[in-house]
Amino acid sequence: MFQTTPSAPAPAPTPAGPAVPHAGGVSEDDFRAALSRLAAGVVLVTAHDPEEGPSGEDVGMTATAFMSVSLDPPLVMVSVRNGSRLDELLERQPLWAVSVLSESQRTTAGRFAMKGRISDRLLFEDMAVTHGAESGAPLVSGALATLECRTEQRVTAGDHTLVVGRVLSATTPSAEGGPLMYYRGRYRTLE
Repeated sequence: MFQTTPSAPAPAPTPAGPAVPHAGGVSEDDFRAALSRLAAGVVLVTAHDPEEGPSGEDVGMTATAFMSVSLDPPLVMVSVRNGSRLDELLERQPLWAVSVLSESQRTTAGRFAMKGRISDRLLFEDMAVTHGAESGAPLVSGALATLECRTEQRVTAGDHTLVVGRVLSATTPSAEGGPLMYYRGRYRTLE
């Protein structure tokens, strides 16, 4: 037999007024609220831009929209915002990497997710990374897993681009601790 509990009171309307639905019917606020209930692992997606400066520049972005696509061939997918620095780079540079962040790497995740952030060069300045042999992209030391990828396909989807990559190498350098998760707008850990 199921027990019911009293439901929480409805949230008060925002000062800006009610949310305006998109042409499809759902408002951006309702969509965000619903999807914030989906827990996701946190990764740092990186690439090396050989055309930036004399020795190139590393670029990175925190992502939760990352997933396995296929085992044969080994494919993964990440969603990047259209027009972002990483999107522009991955349009011309097919090699990139993913570091699956551990629960102790919350600061790293926040650093690469902040709006109006400083340059990528400064973000990487004091981080412990190695550069992948296959991609040349930075791999975060202490990550639970790292993957080096080559873009196979790019698909525009609304205000994001889905980048499908063939996995060229995969390692599990750290078995310490659990994964860093993102749920209801905050970084979390498994308990």
